Amino acid sequence: MPKYIAAIDQGTTSTRCVLVDHAGRFVAWAQREHRQIFPQPGWVEHDAVEIWQNTREVITQALRSAGATVRDLAAFGITNQRETTVLWRRDTGEPIAPAIVWQDTRTEPLVRELSASAGPDRFRAQTGLPLATYFSATKIRWLLDQYPQYRRAAEAGEVLFGTMDTWIIWNLSGGAKTGLHATDATNASRTLLFNLHTLQWDAEILRTLDIPSALLPQVRSSSEVYGLAQGEWAGVPIAGVLGDQQAALFGQTAFQAGEAKNTYGTGCFLLLNTGPRPMASRHGLLTTLAYQLARQPPVYALEGSVAIAGALVQWLRDNLGIIRTSAEVEELARTVDDSGGVYFVPAFSGLFAPYWDMTARGAIIGLTRFVHKGHLARAALEATAFQTSEVLDAMQADAGFHLHELRVDGGMVKNELLMQFQADLLGVPVVRPAVTETTVLGAAFAAGLAVGFWRDLAELRSLWQQDKVWRPQFTEAQRQELRHWWSKAVSRCRHWLTSDSAKTA
Repeated sequence: MPKYIAAIDQGTTSTRCVLVDHAGRFVAWAQREHRQIFPQPGWVEHDAVEIWQNTREVITQALRSAGATVRDLAAFGITNQRETTVLWRRDTGEPIAPAIVWQDTRTEPLVRELSASAGPDRFRAQTGLPLATYFSATKIRWLLDQYPQYRRAAEAGEVLFGTMDTWIIWNLSGGAKTGLHATDATNASRTLLFNLHTLQWDAEILRTLDIPSALLPQVRSSSEVYGLAQGEWAGVPIAGVLGDQQAALFGQTAFQAGEAKNTYGTGCFLLLNTGPRPMASRHGLLTTLAYQLARQPPVYALEGSVAIAGALVQWLRDNLGIIRTSAEVEELARTVDDSGGVYFVPAFSGLFAPYWDMTARGAIIGLTRFVHKGHLARAALEATAFQTSEVLDAMQADAGFHLHELRVDGGMVKNELLMQFQADLLGVPVVRPAVTETTVLGAAFAAGLAVGFWRDLAELRSLWQQDKVWRPQFTEAQRQELRHWWSKAVSRCRHWLTSDSAKTA
């Protein structure tokens, strides 16, 4: 009798495999980081082959750690960094170029060109998304333009596109020999090519962007058996696929309209379940698919995306060297009582929700001789909370409700200084679950439902447990004062690049 779901979490900085048992507990896991490649300012790349090699290694290591074999696996679930784009040859499985990461801004000229006549909301009615470098569509177009020798092959279906879930599904199911070319509806909804209403690739957008439909994967639900793994894991069903933020929402068991979660990872992503109909945003948010179970109707969400959260801590570590490990940032930030009037706007890849200003650039504002590295560390943490508060304001304005609590997850929720400041700034309790890696849990839940490992959503809800709650301590006046200065700092960063300077930035 299989004992575990193997959840693969292919993230922006690393790949993990976690074995999850029937009680929702993490029995064993393995993790490997991959290289972050920055060939030019604004460009961010990954090596897709390296990521697949790491995926194989972490599956093997997790099984070995648990003393388990393939026979102990009920299914594979997959969750992944969204929007990151890879094109590869069907016959060899070799990528035609490095994967372009979601943070990459190289397609800004194309975004400006597409926005010139109809504005940034040109495709929003169909896709729920604005025109932005964030999404996969302009990355695909850039690759086809950059490597014109592959365009005809793409038109014939001999060059394939995928986000990282599709890349892993294809390799896990046999690659060039028997690989499945598929994605789920949540990942498809992040490409700027998927129609939220018809649940199909949008032919009009494909024509406008000159992207051949033959290179696109088949779109499936988030919880069904896609096929069977091959090779060393032959016979294990590939049964659950969700983009990472949707997986976190699912792992938080936010199955009812009005329930929300915020994930603090490389970026920061706040999702609100809006039920069976897509809700258009008037305040700079994204309309996206939350999940779809087998043949059931899809569930939709509003999302606010922040590009830089945990990545800012990594920047302090790797670029400035003021901490040796990411975990040290809280200790350093606690050496001061506040940020000393410093505000850190991490617009390294522009500003995402609610501004969608890809010409913005990062800044540290309010520096005096009084300021030292402790203030910088604290300002870096506070930046994540400020960005979340702006997204939540927009979300409440769109949905017409007031959030009573915020469920949180991701690597940064271990930072109790950040969590308390977040509660103070929002004015609502911040709730951390017992299992904070809800992205992995969501992928496991989706796969487990598909193969009968868990019965239904009610059983999944019973597995969620609360760990800690932070309650707000600021007065409303304190809250508004801090938000005023943050807004002022953001205004200094916006529209930094002109059309001419953007060419060299």
